[in-house]
Amino acid sequence: MSNAAKIPFHHVALPDHVKALYFHPPYITLAHLFHAPQQWGIASRMLSNYQFQYVVEGAAEYCIEGQTYVTRRGDLIYHSPAQVHNVHTIQGEKYICISILFDFGDTGYPVERMLGDERYLGNFSGHDIEKKLTQLIAHYHQPGLAHHTQCQALLMTILADLAGIKQEQETKTDGQQKIKTKMVLIRNYIEERYNANIQHRDLEALSGLSRNYIIINFRHLFGITPFEYLTRVRIERAKELAIQTNMSIGEIAGAVGYADVHTFGRMFKNKMGVSFSQFCSSMVT
Repeated sequence: MSNAAKIPFHHVALPDHVKALYFHPPYITLAHLFHAPQQWGIASRMLSNYQFQYVVEGAAEYCIEGQTYVTRRGDLIYHSPAQVHNVHTIQGEKYICISILFDFGDTGYPVERMLGDERYLGNFSGHDIEKKLTQLIAHYHQPGLAHHTQCQALLMTILADLAGIKQEQETKTDGQQKIKTKMVLIRNYIEERYNANIQHRDLEALSGLSRNYIIINFRHLFGITPFEYLTRVRIERAKELAIQTNMSIGEIAGAVGYADVHTFGRMFKNKMGVSFSQFCSSMVT
């Protein structure tokens, strides 16, 4: 994709019905789940908003201020107002993303100080941040002040979570890094065997650590226990099947380890904050 000779500066204005509901920043201009067509792309441009781009499925190449990022499932990036950026899909890869545009109006909120200069914020597949992004787009597409207030609250919580993760990463010791390596090993083991009957003894044998030590450190690193993470992996696989296949909800429930579709449905809404059918209907083509 070639850069245009003149890079347009885009201001994404708030619709009138949204202006009437926002009484203070942050102002959320756009929040949706976008399914890109083949060979889709956006030429170089600048926005007057901040933008979060979270990859739900597939991959895309994102270039911000000359730095190129190949983003894949679970990756979250952001850029600031007036930063030159472009994005395009990759040959043979689908691209489904959550896109959120927001700004703080005339309020000088220190977003860059919270998130840092690095535009790649990390991989949050199965993380609480993914859950909050999903909830945010679901609320955004619902009318009423309550839903818009929920959007603002979720956005501020996401910013706070990201700032906390950044601060934690900056203060890690070598010993913490070794523990993290073992916890990542356990996480990967769960991801690869999500439909198996995993037991605590399997995780003990894998890491050489005791059950309680694993639970404490896994929760410290990822915010949940290993078996809560197993549930999240099953949710992620269910979403993939919904996007990639024509399987019914019952078939998807069975494929991720739930014999009863109603149990699966209750679990999904409890964990994600929206029903499985609402998630499917929020995808925009």
